[in-house]
Amino acid sequence: MSKPKAIALFCGAGGLSLGFKRAGYDVAFATDINHDALASYTAYFPNTTVFEGDIRDLHPSSLPSNVDVLLGGPPCQGFSSAGQQFWDDPRNKLLSEYVRILDAVRPKWFLMENVEGLLTAWNGQYLCECVKAMLSLGYNVSLEKLYAHAYGIPQRRKRVVLVGNRLGHIFKFPPASHNVSGAIFRKSEATFAQATSDLPSATTDPSATLEYATPPDNELQEILRANTLQIAQHFFFAQGADQQARIEILKPGQTMKDLPVEMQHASFRRRANRRVSDGTPTEKRGGAPSGIKRLFSDEPALTVTGAAMREFVHPSEHRTLSLRECARLQTFPDDFHFSGPASAALQQIANAVPPLLAEQVGRHIKEEFGFTVVYTPKRPHFEFTLTQSNGMSPALRRTELLLKELIDDEEKQLQLFEETRRYITS
Repeated sequence: MSKPKAIALFCGAGGLSLGFKRAGYDVAFATDINHDALASYTAYFPNTTVFEGDIRDLHPSSLPSNVDVLLGGPPCQGFSSAGQQFWDDPRNKLLSEYVRILDAVRPKWFLMENVEGLLTAWNGQYLCECVKAMLSLGYNVSLEKLYAHAYGIPQRRKRVVLVGNRLGHIFKFPPASHNVSGAIFRKSEATFAQATSDLPSATTDPSATLEYATPPDNELQEILRANTLQIAQHFFFAQGADQQARIEILKPGQTMKDLPVEMQHASFRRRANRRVSDGTPTEKRGGAPSGIKRLFSDEPALTVTGAAMREFVHPSEHRTLSLRECARLQTFPDDFHFSGPASAALQQIANAVPPLLAEQVGRHIKEEFGFTVVYTPKRPHFEFTLTQSNGMSPALRRTELLLKELIDDEEKQLQLFEETRRYITS
């Protein structure tokens, strides 16, 4: 049997694509505007047709037909108004382009991933408009905030995932594959050490190719090694004397604020004090900036960001993380090379969906639901889970109330979906 066909919008370096490829899909087409990310992508997916450029210039006629899954995570700016004004606002162009392609291609399934902030952007109305658009196109939609470490990702990463289908399936996300007990980010089976303990000593030479230090001692390490004999891009940034002194004092779990005051960076002291003394309301201050932070070996790492190679300190070595360690925490295999300067390569890693997480979702769609029509509902089905926590912030509660309106009043929502469809297809 032929493989299910997928296309990837806003593909980046290819985290979603790699996961679905491993799950048995053919990723036939991908597009992004970032040159370095697409260079990484094409090197790893040489058989995928790639379009580099603004998605507004992408015509549906250039896309494959009979698409089974549309993948992508359009960046969310979240500043707009509801209804027709929302879809006319240029600040929402990336989401509207995703919806345009969804409507034109009519895949059997779609998966849209985004940052946790999507849940409360513009008081929840950004997400609400997004869901209304998908429902108006006839897709059943399931929304959930996934905790990556519960799926074996050695990183504390929370992401919002929307999965929809026009086949009549009521999609349920895959159950967690790894145990998480106690505090939600603690005592996980997915840890920094599990992902990285077999790596050789890191270097400060970005061009160095190294040999592995020890055999893999767990399944995750075997997957990440990808049957390669040597490893590249396992380099870190050398630090100045003052920063190195700070690093050598930090213990696991400690951050800049745990250092003696005289050792704290001047900008850290200034920013931390400003957030308290400038009259900003308490609820809008946020916490003091943490600066550098040393990770725990026996816990998932913090969320990998574009600052990880500057701010994250190795649990036991007196250095910041290497690029390859960041890639491993995102579950990219060692034969995946990231193009461009270090800052661009790290941003590609940070922006990606962990391939191992994408693989589990892709396999779940294929094996538990499939690609044939079950029934055609009168009204699209929508369900959501905004948090696994027992509590909910006021901002998240507002979003919950908005989304419930898409479920509770069937007659009202049939009219609402039809109005939304006219907005997005006109």
